Amino acid sequence: MPVPRAELKLVRLLSRCEALAAGRPGAGEWRLEKYVAALEEMLLELKKHSSKPAPEVLSEYSRKVDFLKGMLEAEKMSSSSEKALATQFLAPGRTPTTTKERIPATQTVHLQTQARYTREMRSELLDTEETSLRKRLGLLPEEKQSAADLDAVLQHHHSIQEKLAEEMLHLARNLKNNTLVAQNVIKQDNQTLSHSLKLADQNFEKLKDESSRLEQHAKKSVNWLLWLMLIVVCFIFISMILFIRIFPKLR
Repeated sequence: MPVPRAELKLVRLLSRCEALAAGRPGAGEWRLEKYVAALEEMLLELKKHSSKPAPEVLSEYSRKVDFLKGMLEAEKMSSSSEKALATQFLAPGRTPTTTKERIPATQTVHLQTQARYTREMRSELLDTEETSLRKRLGLLPEEKQSAADLDAVLQHHHSIQEKLAEEMLHLARNLKNNTLVAQNVIKQDNQTLSHSLKLADQNFEKLKDESSRLEQHAKKSVNWLLWLMLIVVCFIFISMILFIRIFPKLR
């Protein structure tokens, strides 16, 4: 069955949007917003098309469009922590958009964006801590410290914050890995369920054939029994007539 023209246009624009999202942050953002809005309209038209694709394919298209839309909404948030939290709950696509992709582009964009927001959040955290420390030290004129002592304290806080940021990144990666493992387990369970349903359908068809054969056999048995009863009845009737003829009633 040929692919509808509307689906081809949707796939091309979706691939273009994924390429823009994977490029330099902020570059072509206004174009990406217009492209995503056009994707939503094209997806609605495709769902109403007479030769629309399978529901699984439409669900995958919707998943990717929602992911791109969520990325744009996260980019507009004020702080990096809010962006990172919003991005964490986004669900990228499960299958490649084009045959040239080995890994779905939305998954690559998701990982890149999470890493970028984590770096921004760590940088903001370090800058805030450094500014706060400098203010605290400036408020105590009686405690004069040398520049070396200040640098040592700042370096110590930098190391602590870097360790915290690395731990946060490690936890985020573990969460991502656990999510992927859970997706694989669910996918395997779905495959097992599909296989079981196929076997159940095959067994149902076999049971239906056997029931049909048994019904035909039962009909044949009933036909033979009916004929046998007719023969017996005819034999009894003829015997009664002969008996009456041979032994007439005594007067």
